[in-house]
Amino acid sequence: MRIPNVFTFIKYGILAIILVSSFALMLNASQQESAIMDELAHVPAGYGYVHELDARLNPEHPPLIKIVSALPLLFQDLAFPTDSPAWKDEVNGQWVAGTQFFYESGNDADRLIQWARLGPIVLTVLLSLLIFVWSQSLMGSWWAPIPTALTAYSPSILAHGHYVTTDIGASLGFILAIFFFSRFMMHNSRKNLVYAGLAYGIAQLLKFSAILLIPLFLFLIAVFVFVKAFNHRVSLFGKLKHFVQYGFRYLAYLAGIFAIGYFLVYLVYIPITLNYPMEKQTTDTTAILTSFGMQDNAIPPCTLAQPKARCLADLDIAMTTNSITRPFAQYMLGVLMVIQRATGGNTGYFMNEVSAAGWWYYFPVVFFYKEPLPSLILLGFALLLGIGSFLKNFRGPASLKDRFFTYVNLNFAEFSMLSFIVLYWAYSMKSPLNIGIRHVLPTIPLMYIIAAGRIKRWTRQDFDFTQGLFRNLMTAIVGMVKSSFKTAAVIFFVVWYIAESLLTGPYFISYFNTLAGGTPNGYRIVTDSNYDWGQDLKRLAQFTEEHNIDKIAVNYFGGGSVHYYLGDKAVDWNSTMGDPKQEGIEWLAISINNLQNAIAPTAPGFYRKPEDEYP
Repeated sequence: MRIPNVFTFIKYGILAIILVSSFALMLNASQQESAIMDELAHVPAGYGYVHELDARLNPEHPPLIKIVSALPLLFQDLAFPTDSPAWKDEVNGQWVAGTQFFYESGNDADRLIQWARLGPIVLTVLLSLLIFVWSQSLMGSWWAPIPTALTAYSPSILAHGHYVTTDIGASLGFILAIFFFSRFMMHNSRKNLVYAGLAYGIAQLLKFSAILLIPLFLFLIAVFVFVKAFNHRVSLFGKLKHFVQYGFRYLAYLAGIFAIGYFLVYLVYIPITLNYPMEKQTTDTTAILTSFGMQDNAIPPCTLAQPKARCLADLDIAMTTNSITRPFAQYMLGVLMVIQRATGGNTGYFMNEVSAAGWWYYFPVVFFYKEPLPSLILLGFALLLGIGSFLKNFRGPASLKDRFFTYVNLNFAEFSMLSFIVLYWAYSMKSPLNIGIRHVLPTIPLMYIIAAGRIKRWTRQDFDFTQGLFRNLMTAIVGMVKSSFKTAAVIFFVVWYIAESLLTGPYFISYFNTLAGGTPNGYRIVTDSNYDWGQDLKRLAQFTEEHNIDKIAVNYFGGGSVHYYLGDKAVDWNSTMGDPKQEGIEWLAISINNLQNAIAPTAPGFYRKPEDEYP
């Protein structure tokens, strides 16, 4: 076997081990867990899309991840509650329909949930593969496995990668779109334009917040065109002329990307709205958007002279009445619902406080405590290297403008990643919707790529062979030793990271690093999907069996069914019912979300009713 073939075998062998083991870790965790909260809505919605060709459920999330999760269910003999009022009469009766589909229609809930999770698990593996492909193009085959492993073994990605939610879909969609867009910007061709358009469309079908790609792409084009135009050695007027020419050209390219992307969105929405009655779609959309764009508890008039946000809702409602436009109207409804929800916030517990107003520092703190310590060290070190490199170049002979132009020309992909990270984190920190680290997952793999690239440059050793044979030999030996030591240090942190992730399994969603006191103490910092999303109901049932518990009060938050798993031994409980011991019940199980929301101090301006508190 030739040496290059050996290296190729080793490279792809390492990649295969990473991907297969990541798949196995997610599958193992999935089999031990009950449905989490959002799956109760997403799975029946997806089944309605592919089996009934009807998109009436869960319009606030795009369909692709739900379609993928529902495809394996088509090969099972499942009862779907289409005769239920939740399906026929209610507006987006997703939670009731989900409960009926999972637990009240004679279906095997565990089997149904596990098969539905297979699609997201595969997409998570594809995300890791995409990180490898992009990393390989930027830093070579031997360094590409580092960001790939950091992605594939991330406790947060392993956690949310095996649930039927849009979070991993968002990560895949954003990164796929940025990858193909940056590639098109560096290598203009029809093929790359089509790929960029399809990737943009896929991103929109995976997460509605992917509309953030619009300002991102506009910004990247502006910077790219500015650098391209002002690199010409001509007069200022000539530079401005080139800027306008390039600007119109790349805006036309961007229009083509958007056209391809939204045409794909339209094509996907056509089949899933075929059996959605037009009249019901119109009444549902009208009911859902009743409060959209309201001002002072009144709906403002929509006029061309004074267009308001409410005009978008009126346009969407009108589009539902036309057979050609109504597929896109369903997509537009989801976008408007996301905008409406993002402005409303979400009640939750964070740092010994309960609030619905959100905290601007929520995501940095959650990331600091949820990210494994070895990766925090690598990311922090890479950040210091980047700052050091900037300060070193800042004192160099070249102008700041020339250095920036050179950086963008040589590192446009990295610049695109950095721009997205800054934009996405700024948007997330400004929003009162604090829903967990899963919200910033799309940025984390890109952080790994950038950090690995910086650290790779640090490990390289430059040699100055001008000192004579002996001194040159010693310089080379010392340089190789230094480089080897640096590389070994990086490998140490990566191995530590993988080991910590393996030891965490299968409790990935509840993972907190040692700075937070480890997983047992994570709930003291933050809850919701960072810690307890209802995934442990099957474990509670096992606990009651092992301890011969014949009666237990349960205050549960999640997508599981207490009575489906615990039967008659479970008694539904809440804070208004007082102490279960007064009813002769010795055991109480309460989801940590419900507990913290009931006992933690409230933020200024947030009111909690006395009956909603536990003594």
